[in-house]
Amino acid sequence: MHEPNSVDAPQLEQAARRLLEGGLVAFPTETVFGLGADAENPAAVARIYAAKQRPAGHPLIVHVAPGADLSWWADSVPPAARALADAFWPGPLTLILPRAARIPPAVSGGHATIGVRCPSHPVAQALLTRFAALKPGGQGGVAAPSANKFGQVSPTHAEHVRSEFPELGPSELLILDGEPATVGIESTIVDVSDPSGHVAILRPGHIGPEQIAAVLGVMPGWGGKASPQVSGSLKAHYAPRTPLYLVAAEQLESVLDDFMDGHDGDVPRRVAALVFQAPSQPHEGVDYHPAERDAHDYARHLYATLRRLDNQGYDALVIESPPDAPEWHAVRDRLRRAAAAFEG
Repeated sequence: MHEPNSVDAPQLEQAARRLLEGGLVAFPTETVFGLGADAENPAAVARIYAAKQRPAGHPLIVHVAPGADLSWWADSVPPAARALADAFWPGPLTLILPRAARIPPAVSGGHATIGVRCPSHPVAQALLTRFAALKPGGQGGVAAPSANKFGQVSPTHAEHVRSEFPELGPSELLILDGEPATVGIESTIVDVSDPSGHVAILRPGHIGPEQIAAVLGVMPGWGGKASPQVSGSLKAHYAPRTPLYLVAAEQLESVLDDFMDGHDGDVPRRVAALVFQAPSQPHEGVDYHPAERDAHDYARHLYATLRRLDNQGYDALVIESPPDAPEWHAVRDRLRRAAAAFEG
């Protein structure tokens, strides 16, 4: 484990003890900032749901330190789960397993499965390791959904978290700083809870199906209606306050024409367009912002970009659809869900 950056030992000790006391701690991971609480303390977990205004039945993900015992959290751990954990942990991969009876159902939203992952960010690892050492009779897992109000844009910087929870003072929410996320979007979620051995991706992320297949020797499927419910699986999610429209490249000009040349006073008059290449004749009233051409760079900066544009008083955000290619799958998923929040 690397030494944590931007956080000293007294801060980590304070954060770990805050978790032990049932309090909330926001901390950086390589994906996004998490809003954490003791996963084995139902009252602490309830504080997460209340702060996020999150539906009670929407499961959380338990974050564990390197070397954690998966069998503490899961009723059974199939070989596929062990293989994936060995290959990708610490890292941006969440495994869905049958929840052990000892684990309070609150952390899973009352569902029979549980999501577990081991993050690679050094601050997260240091916090989880210290909390596990302090936790009596448990494994020190921290339930930690993204540190934002439910359905909104996920945070990738500490200041994003502060702006999300202005009503929570330092005595109610301790925020650990740290280097920004290097992945920038939420973890890949893989269901390994099926007794038949079927493995399915329930949420795309930085780790793609080809990488999973390289470990398992078989291509994973994609989740369906019968799959366990997991974080970030709702149709509308990751949305800014400003209306967001996801538009194919060939339709971009006509959509902007409609926005800027509408016939009623309700048509937005100031628009931000996130595009891969600005037109030679830009629309008046449209601010063009360059999009990253590399899928991983785009993902790493996506939420910070949406937050920045969301705070600039635009009437609408028009996003050019990324390429329909495997490496863009996770980004396209987040943008589709963000746009779905504004569909009629």
